[in-house]
Amino acid sequence: MVSAGEKAIEQGFKMDEENDQSNQITTPIDKRDLVYELTGIIHIISSYAEFRRTQRKESRNLVRRMKLLLPLLEEIRDFEGKIPESGVQCLVKMKKAFHSAKKLLKTCHCGSKLYLALESEAVIRRFHSVYEKLSQTLDGMPYEELGISDEEKEQVELMIIQFKRSKKRIDTQDMELAMDLMVSLSTENDRNADSASIERLAKKLELHTVEDLKAEMISVKEVIKERRSHNAENTQRIVDLLDKLKKLAGMEETGPCDEPVMPKALEKSTSIAIPNEFLCPITLQIMADPVIISTGQTYERESIQQWLDSNHHTCPKTGETLTHLSLAPNFALRNLIEEWCLKNNFQLPAKETPMNPESPSAGSDEKLLSLIKDLSFSHLEVQRKAVTKIRMLSKENPEKRTLIANYGGIPPLVLLLSYPDSKIQEHAVTALLNLSIDESNKKLISRENAIPEIIEILQNGSVGAKENSAAALFSLSMLDENKVAIGSLNGIPPLIDLLKNGTIRGRKDAITALFNLCFNHANKSIAIQAGIVAPLLQLLEEKHLDMVDETLSILLILATHPEGRQVIGKLSFIETLVNLMKDGTPKNKECSVAVLFELSTYNSNLMLAALQYGVYEYLVEIGKEGTDRGQRKAKSILQLMTKTEQIPY
Repeated sequence: MVSAGEKAIEQGFKMDEENDQSNQITTPIDKRDLVYELTGIIHIISSYAEFRRTQRKESRNLVRRMKLLLPLLEEIRDFEGKIPESGVQCLVKMKKAFHSAKKLLKTCHCGSKLYLALESEAVIRRFHSVYEKLSQTLDGMPYEELGISDEEKEQVELMIIQFKRSKKRIDTQDMELAMDLMVSLSTENDRNADSASIERLAKKLELHTVEDLKAEMISVKEVIKERRSHNAENTQRIVDLLDKLKKLAGMEETGPCDEPVMPKALEKSTSIAIPNEFLCPITLQIMADPVIISTGQTYERESIQQWLDSNHHTCPKTGETLTHLSLAPNFALRNLIEEWCLKNNFQLPAKETPMNPESPSAGSDEKLLSLIKDLSFSHLEVQRKAVTKIRMLSKENPEKRTLIANYGGIPPLVLLLSYPDSKIQEHAVTALLNLSIDESNKKLISRENAIPEIIEILQNGSVGAKENSAAALFSLSMLDENKVAIGSLNGIPPLIDLLKNGTIRGRKDAITALFNLCFNHANKSIAIQAGIVAPLLQLLEEKHLDMVDETLSILLILATHPEGRQVIGKLSFIETLVNLMKDGTPKNKECSVAVLFELSTYNSNLMLAALQYGVYEYLVEIGKEGTDRGQRKAKSILQLMTKTEQIPY
């Protein structure tokens, strides 16, 4: 939080920049005012306790470097003489740079998490712009005329070098986050493998509680207001992703600009002030059936049950882990609400009786236990019916995924993976895929030695079983130890075979699993030796499959490995990259430029080949009009050409 003093500093120095320039600072008192303002900005940004995950490192680095400027400002403040004109201009420029930095850091401190994740490349460019302004300002400062000490001059010179290095540095994307965003924004979202990506996003971006999402709704609303009709497509992506995260948390899907949904009973009685303690913390509506959870907080039964059914085991309000999932009626509060309603002639909204046969009860629990027992039954038909039902339950009901695991359902499902019946195998591997959405279940499945059996089905199972086996390996590979296990158990070659010969869905499942597995360095080598590159290059030719971006993303990972660069760096592939830069989508162009940059950094001959295919004009175009990341990569290649004297004339 910003202190009252810092708020006063911030308010007291909101001058128009034109006034700053017209009222040239010529007296010590003017100089001190400006130095105090610059110092105040540093204190304000230092008060930001935390930053959004996607920009945390860059934000902390910028704050640290700006704090190092405090001794310089103190020496300028204490300077007794008249500040030269060049010094005044530098201080004015520094003020502009500081305000840009403050605005950027405030966005990274409390701005929309989804905006910052989806447009991380644009945000990084804003950091680079700040570094450029600061380095130019410090470069032109008349240190001798201002009486700056030699020690401080050396410190500033080092800082200028750091700013310039930071401006030139090309950060590596969080590829797992990028892939999860890509999958989550897909229009096809009927698979639990896709739902798992949304759940991981919620955790990575810290958007998994109702309070988190309510705060994000306010931030997204601000983004929409600021953008108006600009960047409408990207804004819609933010809204779509927010809706999916709200659905995951069991929140009602209202638009980001909508006010909380008001019950009809409340619409008729807007003049009545409802006591806050009568409102459910999730829906902000008056409670008709208040219940208490293990943390002592009270919620409307329907709302908290939706939260628990979405596989949350924490209190939405406090974030504390629940010691149990039981709901106790809050009779005292309900009586108070009823008395208040009677006194104020207020009618509670009618609650529809939920028609959900899967809601938890003693009877349904007994049925589930019976189904798990039937998995080990000797009759084929009984086993088939049981595993089919468990597959359905594990897909449709998040709470059932927890119960199936708690009731010992994972071991018999793993045993059924080796059962000599293709239908049972397919149902079993799909049920395990569904169960693996939960992080704790991933570990339980791995401990039962399921991975070798899943790989066996991937090699020899039915078409549907192969596809779901690949999806299961993708889900399980979210654990680093499973990446190693899948690679060492020879799981990569059958995934590559599915990539070559599978259905469209199978190939998509395979490429997603291979992408994740190749984050492990040893797996890169295994995949390259198993022949992953040839089918990837083939996918680039089959543009109707709409898998170009995913393919280039894997090739970029493989290009970081010496063996990968050797296999990928062929003239035919360089020509393909150049053609994608010419005719591809903006994202195709961005990925193609990134791969070319990685390859040509280690082999200048590949750059010469690209030039022969006409890459220069496409790089210039992408450097001006491409995506943010595409522009950066294109400019990096052009700089590389300049250094190696390969610019065509």
